[in-house]
Amino acid sequence: MPLLLLISIILYWILSNAPGGPLAPYLQNPHITAADIARLKHNFGLDQPLPVRYLRWLGMVVQGDLGYSTSNSETVVQAIVERLPATILLTGTSFAVSLLIGVSIGIFAAIKPYSLVDYTVTTLAFFGQSMPVFWFALMLQLAFAVTGITAFGYHFALPSAGISSTDDVDIGDRLEHLILPTIVLSLVYIATWSRFTRSSMLEVIRTDYMRTAAAKGLDKLTIILRHGLKNALIPVVTIIALSLPGLFAGAVVTETIFAWPGMGRLFFNALGQFDFSLLMGYLLIVSTLVVFFNLVADVAYAWLDPRVKYD
Repeated sequence: MPLLLLISIILYWILSNAPGGPLAPYLQNPHITAADIARLKHNFGLDQPLPVRYLRWLGMVVQGDLGYSTSNSETVVQAIVERLPATILLTGTSFAVSLLIGVSIGIFAAIKPYSLVDYTVTTLAFFGQSMPVFWFALMLQLAFAVTGITAFGYHFALPSAGISSTDDVDIGDRLEHLILPTIVLSLVYIATWSRFTRSSMLEVIRTDYMRTAAAKGLDKLTIILRHGLKNALIPVVTIIALSLPGLFAGAVVTETIFAWPGMGRLFFNALGQFDFSLLMGYLLIVSTLVVFFNLVADVAYAWLDPRVKYD
């Protein structure tokens, strides 16, 4: 709680001292007068000292009121709740795909170090970590949405933007819209998690207890999955736990390029219009999730490794 309080103070101070401050959306009006600005400052309480304004905002937050969004003409809570399902759908799918593929290929690479499989995984990992997300997303749109795919005498193209083509809930249509942004968003996670899993698994494989298990005649798959994987995942848990806030925060670049109506695009639009209340609410929620999942990672350490004890 003290950490979150300190984060909120820093965020409020930074956004309040940004050019234009909370009145930035209104200052874009060329016809606004000095009297209008003074009246707005008084109505919003901006003529009061910054500490007083912060304490008033904090009191509203404690009561569950994050303010009113000037860019969406609704409360901040409503704006976030409306876009949260789309973000969970995209980032949740990407998270599951990344976890399955990233950890799996990391294990395979560690089982056969310095082999063709290992070099292939390493090359793909470096590609995924180095590839600019915005460029990769545009190339996928060009290849699979604009140009399309021709196979077995059929030509088809994937949707390039949006979450669906109609207002009706069509699972097949949703899956088609989900393919390209999921590939883009999963690439970085797969690359990172596979490298960490490979490095950690290699270290575990070389330990004495793994050699002892092999000497007892246990098959290799049992040794890897039952004896090695649990300990190898300990450092990977940190990376995965720190990625979990993205399930709610959204992927700003990916959602913006694919016009995905989620939290990332909401933040991008709020930043462009300097929606003070929405920016504060979004950043406060993300900060809370980061702190919370750091705590989850610490608890997971104790579960994965009994040697870790917290007083």
